[in-house]
Amino acid sequence: MSVFMDLNLSYTDDKSRMQSLIETAAHLGYSTVAINYTYELTIKKSKVPVPTPIKDLMEKLPIVQGRCRPIRVLNRLTVVMSEQCHFKKTGREFSAYDLLAVQPATEKLFHVACFTLDVDIICISVTEKRPFIIKRSPVNGAVDRGIMFEVSYSAAIRDSTMRRYTIANAVSLVDTCKGKNLILSSAAEKPLELRGPYDISNLGLLFGLSDGDAKEAVSSACRSVVLHGETRKTAGGIVHTMKRCSETPDQQEAPPADCEAPAAKRAKQLTE
Repeated sequence: MSVFMDLNLSYTDDKSRMQSLIETAAHLGYSTVAINYTYELTIKKSKVPVPTPIKDLMEKLPIVQGRCRPIRVLNRLTVVMSEQCHFKKTGREFSAYDLLAVQPATEKLFHVACFTLDVDIICISVTEKRPFIIKRSPVNGAVDRGIMFEVSYSAAIRDSTMRRYTIANAVSLVDTCKGKNLILSSAAEKPLELRGPYDISNLGLLFGLSDGDAKEAVSSACRSVVLHGETRKTAGGIVHTMKRCSETPDQQEAPPADCEAPAAKRAKQLTE
């Protein structure tokens, strides 16, 4: 059975609305969701937002429909980049988030995000006409690094003009990345903007995805993003474990005197 995820539920200060979003996602069959905090550097807002603890949003998480476990809720930060300095590689504020995404505004920043930034997701704006052409070289660079591209669909529900931009930008991205390393999310602000995972798979067909890639865009591809976020935060090296003998060195018995020497040593003795 597939595990479905929606890694973009827009954060709002309205606690009851956030609870409704999470409950609706669980009812639709999503096992994991991510609450998205958007950060855009402006004069009024220059600090990275601090995520609200999940226990402060809901005392008890709802059970996922068709499963016997509660929904998993992650925190995600999306940095809207209009300049490269807006993203700090060593920002301590970013460590509080499970997932890290960027939305580059120019072709140069898109190139930088694909090749150098340590992020999990690169967002493609769907609310306006794309200001640059997505080229295959930076997309392949991001794919090699395990970074996913995201297309959200809720804007297409709100406005007919945004619907055209969403379809056009998504089709262009799918044509460039060949349907790989792509996730589909809602960016929903209200429960009515959420759709079921199988409806989103059908929407992926409209974007030019194959049937298999459309299902992966809401399941296994999202799982890869979560795993990428976990390794980004924790993997600073490689640990190798070995099974150790229970006896201490003092308790270990020395080999008997008449024990035959190993073959390598016997060969060495014969040559002397």
